[in-house]
Amino acid sequence: MKKILSCSLAIFLGSLFPVNAAIKSESHHQKSISKIGFGSCFNPRKTNEADASIFSAVLKQQLDVFILLGDNIYGDTDDMNVLRKKYAELEAVVEFRKLRESTTLLATWDDHDYGINDGGKSYSKREESAEIFLDFFKVPSDSPRRERAGIYGSHTFGAAGKTCQILLLDTRYFRDELPGAKGEKKPGTVGWYEPTEDRTKTLLGEEQWEWLDQQLAVPADIRIIASSIQILASDKGMESWGNVPHEQERLFDLLKKHRANHTFAISGDVHFAELSKKQIGNYPFYDLTSSGMQNTSWSWAQAKNPLRIGNAYWKRNTGLIEINWEQKAVQLAIINANGEKVLQQAVQLSELEF
Repeated sequence: MKKILSCSLAIFLGSLFPVNAAIKSESHHQKSISKIGFGSCFNPRKTNEADASIFSAVLKQQLDVFILLGDNIYGDTDDMNVLRKKYAELEAVVEFRKLRESTTLLATWDDHDYGINDGGKSYSKREESAEIFLDFFKVPSDSPRRERAGIYGSHTFGAAGKTCQILLLDTRYFRDELPGAKGEKKPGTVGWYEPTEDRTKTLLGEEQWEWLDQQLAVPADIRIIASSIQILASDKGMESWGNVPHEQERLFDLLKKHRANHTFAISGDVHFAELSKKQIGNYPFYDLTSSGMQNTSWSWAQAKNPLRIGNAYWKRNTGLIEINWEQKAVQLAIINANGEKVLQQAVQLSELEF
C-alpha cells in the first residue's frame, strides 16, 4: 500500500514539476549554444561605414547569441522623445538589423543608454527609460523583466549537460551615488572614483540581490554573468564593482555559497578590451571586457590593472566566447573589426571549480 501511495505521489509531483523544469530560468531556450558574442560602447550618431563594419565582423562569426552590455546608444537625456530617436538611430544601422534578425539578441544597459553619464538611482527618468529599453529590445510582454523595477533578467539555453545560463545584471537602476566623482585623479588612473567604506551603499539593490541568489541556484553547466561595468579591474579610478567592495565581496560569497562552478563574467564600459583574473579562494574567476564597438581610447588602455592577463587592446572590438561541450572547455577571446582574434584564453571547465 505504501509503495502505491509513493508512486502516486511521485506521479502527482511529476505533473507539477516536469523533469526538465529544474534547468529553466526566467527564459529558457531549448537549443544549446556554443558561440556567444558581446560588445559595448556604440554611438549610432557617429557611425560611418568603417564603424558599422564591426557588426559585419560579428555577423561572420555566425553566433548563437549576441549580448549588448551597455552604452548601446549614447542617450544622455531626460527627454524620452530624444531617447527614442537615438534608439531609432541604432535601428537604422543596416548591420545591426541583420544581427538582430540572424541571432538571439540580449541586452542590458550602462549609463549612456540609461540616460545620464555615471548615473545611478537618482536619475529622474529611470522608469520611463526602462520601458523604452525593454520595448526596443523586444522583451516579451509576459517577461518577468516587465513586472519589476530595473531591467535585469536571466536566460538558459540547452538541455541538461549542455545548459548555459546568461545573467543580465542592472548596475544602474538601484545604484547609490558614488563618492569621489570629479575629484583629483591619482597617477596612473583615468577617473576619480575610489572604493567606499560605507557598507550601506548598494550597486544592485536588495531586490536584485535576492533574485541573483535564486538564479545562482538554477542548475547550469556554464554560467555567464553579464555586467555593464567591470567586476574585477578596479585600479583605473573608473566606475567598477571595486567602488563598492562590500558588494563585490557579496558576489564572490554568493558564488561560493552555490558552488557556482564554470562561472565567469563579461563586461564593457572602459573603451578598450582586456581579460582580468582573480582567485576567489581556490577558484579562478575571469572577467572578459569588450568595450569599443565604436568608442575606443588608447590612453585609457594604458591604465594599470594588476589583474590583467596579457595585453589590453584599444581598437574597435567585440568579445567572443566559444564553448566546446565535448572537450568541456571554453575559449575567451576578443576579435577586431576584421573578425580576427587579438586576445584569447583557453580554459578547461575542470579549472573552474570550487
